[in-house]
Amino acid sequence: MNTTDIGSNTIKDPDEWTTDDEPMTGAQDSYLKTLSDEAGETFDENLTKAEASKRIDELQHKTGRGLKDQQGVR
Repeated sequence: MNTTDIGSNTIKDPDEWTTDDEPMTGAQDSYLKTLSDEAGETFDENLTKAEASKRIDELQHKTGRGLKDQQGVR
């Protein structure tokens, strides 16, 4: 079964996360620093988990990084 099937609860929109006020994870922090550097963008170390997830998506689209891994997923 594809994890992006309609009705799947394995992938949620960050706006629907219940961890909206928790700080980003260490992995998000590290990846966002890398993406921000590659995109020439400012890194905001004070993002929440949900905000970091959205920012990662934005920067992946800007840099093209990580998109190859997702082509067969969506």
